[in-house]
Amino acid sequence: MVQAILGKYEHYIGDITLIPSSGGVFEVIAGDDLVFSKKELGRHAMIEEVMDSLEGIIGPVPDHDG
Repeated sequence: MVQAILGKYEHYIGDITLIPSSGGVFEVIAGDDLVFSKKELGRHAMIEEVMDSLEGIIGPVPDHDG
């Protein structure tokens, strides 16, 4: 998932921090916005839903392929 996020938003992200945890906690946070929480929803994230949520926060970005 990090690879997909960086592939699209590398020019818009200042840093990414991965914090190991226990108990199956997986959260994606952008700034102060909780994008996804496995703990709250009780399921794994789908890449598309995380990317769509990030686009809602960051805004649409042009493709950088090419």
